[in-house]
Amino acid sequence: MFEHFRQFWTKMFKPVAHLLIRLGVSPDTVTFVGTVGVVLGALIFFPRGQLWVGVLVITAFVFSDLIDGYMARTMGTSSRWGSFLDSTLDRLGDAAIFAGLAIWFFEGGDDR
Repeated sequence: MFEHFRQFWTKMFKPVAHLLIRLGVSPDTVTFVGTVGVVLGALIFFPRGQLWVGVLVITAFVFSDLIDGYMARTMGTSSRWGSFLDSTLDRLGDAAIFAGLAIWFFEGGDDR
């Protein structure tokens, strides 16, 4: 079931990935930018109680996780380092989401 979901979104983001490849953007750069977007989205919007906006921002940047992997496979640059970087930065993003929600909750949890 989830494989169909992944295939659908990969197909949707292929043009973006190919554009980034033509522009000379590396998959690692896409990974870093995606992580920064998730971290900032989680730590800026969630503590303020702007949960819906935070979810939208985070979701937009989470798609970079599909794009960077597709780019690496297409360019033939998949590596253990890239896999390690991707999974490590994913955990950093997860931690930021948890931290943003925890801050919001412990500051009263008022949804604005």
